[in-house]
Parts: sequence; structure tokens; C-alpha cells
Amino acid sequence: MRSLALLAAAVAGLSACAQIPTVNERQLLQEASSSQQIRVYGTRGPLSARQARRVLARVSAQAPDADVFDRQLALEQVISESPLYAGNSVRVLQDGKQTFPAMFAAMEGARRFLYLEYYTLQDVQSGGRKLSEVLAARARSGVRVRVIYDAVGSLGTPAAFFAGLRAAGVEFVEYNPIKKAPLAINDRDHRKILIADDQVAIVGGVNLSTTYESVPPIAHELGGDKQQPPSGHPVWHDVDLEVRGPVVPVLSRLFQQHWHEQKGTPLRLDGVVKDSVQGKEIVRVIGSSPARLATRYYVSVLTAIRSAQSSIWMTAAYFVPTREELRALRAAARRGVDVRILLPSHSDIGAALAVQRSYYPQLLAAGVKIYERSDGIVHSKSMVVDEVWSLVGSSNFDQRSVLFNDEVDVVVLGKPTADQLRKTILADIRHGKRIDWQTLRQQGTLQRMRGWFWRLWQRLL
Repeated sequence: MRSLALLAAAVAGLSACAQIPTVNERQLLQEASSSQQIRVYGTRGPLSARQARRVLARVSAQAPDADVFDRQLALEQVISESPLYAGNSVRVLQDGKQTFPAMFAAMEGARRFLYLEYYTLQDVQSGGRKLSEVLAARARSGVRVRVIYDAVGSLGTPAAFFAGLRAAGVEFVEYNPIKKAPLAINDRDHRKILIADDQVAIVGGVNLSTTYESVPPIAHELGGDKQQPPSGHPVWHDVDLEVRGPVVPVLSRLFQQHWHEQKGTPLRLDGVVKDSVQGKEIVRVIGSSPARLATRYYVSVLTAIRSAQSSIWMTAAYFVPTREELRALRAAARRGVDVRILLPSHSDIGAALAVQRSYYPQLLAAGVKIYERSDGIVHSKSMVVDEVWSLVGSSNFDQRSVLFNDEVDVVVLGKPTADQLRKTILADIRHGKRIDWQTLRQQGTLQRMRGWFWRLWQRLL
């Protein structure tokens, strides 16, 4: 699917006018210093200044440098244009093995409405039940089921899948249909969101794709032989967050905005759900859309890297950094920050893999630690900064997510979620191989030339 978008975009020359935004941090700091206090919301609306300071003080105390952390929060507020929400619970979900059961449980528990927005929508299954069966059953029981899917990402989904669900009462919106909007072939809905009754949301990098039905083979069950997973395709490693609490309706509003923009049928009011405190996590939702010049994810990540004091741990499915991102990572490592990047050894996009490896010499020279995982395909998009600031979402660490895609990402403040994510990244690293100068010397001239060639097209990868 990405190859199709790449080819069409190259032919049409649509990338000619696309420009990576320049981040003027001095100007942002001026805006942040002149703005009001950092906004924090709870179950009953905005917290008072005193309550907000008390909530944020608990997290700031966990950061290596409270002043730098507070400055990052102020910058992020200016950038994201969305408040922080206190009183949430957050659970990290790894791969389809954990994410699909959580998704199906959320869908089956819905009583009022279900919102699904996915780049790839296929008839996946979990626990012996198919997605089509669950959605049809919910719709027939009176639950309002609305689904947004991307026209390119779901190009291979059979028409019978949609027809059967429409007959059951499920409503669909196809994002930027190819026939109706051929010049928008590059503008894709890359979000992955599931919302049930505004009570629970699941968001991250996991598509409703059959590629996530694969599970790693267990050595003792397979007699020690290296065999393919039962599904026949490689294991895809990814991460999602299950979120409960006052921040969930923010994700609903992002869905509703897309639904209206894409000419979906008028939405009936689903009523107001009384929020309740579910935990102690502080969460911010970042919805990015280049069509509205809102590349909020990019600026948030860039300022977080620049503000890091002790550590930056991240995973990236497609590592195609902008010049500013590359410079910020190298600068962080040089000032003593523990920068670790987990990347794929195999990829569904060979060109992206070639570009990724072309940046290794610059990163290693700065002291960045690079790891590649080879047992499957790394598709996760996560970052933990200073063991207290965490980010998980649909945005890749590439230029396509900045220039063309509509994305959604979640920032979580606090050690509990950061600790969960660091454990998942550390587990991935243990399954990976450390890249060093000897590894680079083993690369052939042809591979290096391939990387430099694809860097000419890296905005489209």
C-alpha cells in the first residue's frame, strides 16, 4: 500500500511543495512564558491553579530537572493547543497478542456507541471471534457503530466485508477515496483509535490487520525447530495504550471531526457520559493534521528531545528523520543523555530500511546506541524521555507522518507508564543486536549507495 502511494506521489510530483516546518524554539518559549498557567483538566473540568500545581508538582519531582520539565510542559501546551487531563489509568499493550483481546473486550462491552478509525481495516479475529461478527452483533443490539478507514491502507479489504456490516447497521466513512480524490493520494488517515462509550480508548500503532494475528513460535512447543508462526507471516511487534478516564472524550472529538470533514452522515448526539477518576496518570492527546498545518507531534517530539536531561529511549518502525530531529538526537547524546533507538532489521518497506541504515554513521559518531531486532518486524512508535515523559501513537519517526498523514499520539506524564514502556523497550533490545562500527564495515558499497539513493525520496517513504 505504501508502495502504491509512493509511486503515485512520485508521478504526480506532489512532494514538490511539501515543506518540513521550521521549529523556532525561542519564539515558542516567548509564547509559553507569556501564556497562562499550564491547563490541567479533571472529571469536573479545569482544575484550579492550586490544584494544577499540586498535580504537576508530583510529576516534576520525578524528573531529573524540574525546571526543564516544566518548560517542556509549557512548550507542549503552546504546540498542542490541548490541555492535560488528570485522573486516567493507562495500560501498555504489546503486539496483537495483548492488543486484540483488549480491543475485542472493549467492543463487546460497548452499550451506547463505538468509534473505530484505522489506516488498515481487515476482518481480524481474537478468541475465536471475527471483527465482523462483533461489530454486527453490537450494531444489531442498538449500539451505534461508526468506522473510518483509509482508502489506501484498506485497499485490499473485500467489498463483502463492508457490505455485510452495512446490512447490520454499521456506518462507514472511507477517508479520501482514490477515485473521488486522486490528487489527495498522499494525504492519508494513519490514525489507529478505538473508543467505546467514552469510557475506554485504545490508541497506538496496531492496525486492525491480520499481520498482527501472528504470534512468536514457542521453542518447547515447536520442538526447538525454527518454524513460521501459525499465521504464516512474520511476527509484527507493536505497542498500544489502553486509556480510561477523563481524556477519552478528547479522542472522540478527534474522530467526530474527521467524520464531519469526510462527509459522514450526521452524527446523533450520544449524550454526555459522566467522567470518573480511573487512575493517577496525566495524559495529553495530540492530533496532527498537515491539512490544517497542525504538525503538533513533530514539534512536541523535537522539543522533548532537545529538553532531555538523562535519557531518550525510543522505537521506530520507519526511521527517516528530518534534519532537525537528527541534529537533536546527536546533540542529546553528545551532552551525555542516554539515547537508545530500537529499529527493525527487516521491514515491509525496503527503501525505508536503506535510508534508516544510511544515518547510522552520524548517530554512532555522536554516541547514540542503536539496536536492530530481527525476529519479526518492528512497527512500534514509542518514546520515553527522562523516565517520566512517554509518547505512544500512530506517528512514525519519518517525514511522511509530518508532511502528509493525519495522526494521533498520546503523551503520558509520570513514572508508572514510563516504567511500563521502558520494560517493553528493554525486552525488545534484548531480542535485538547492537549496531557498532564493525557492523557498518560489513555493509557493502551497494547497500550504502542504495541508502543514499533513497534519501533523495525520503519525504515519500
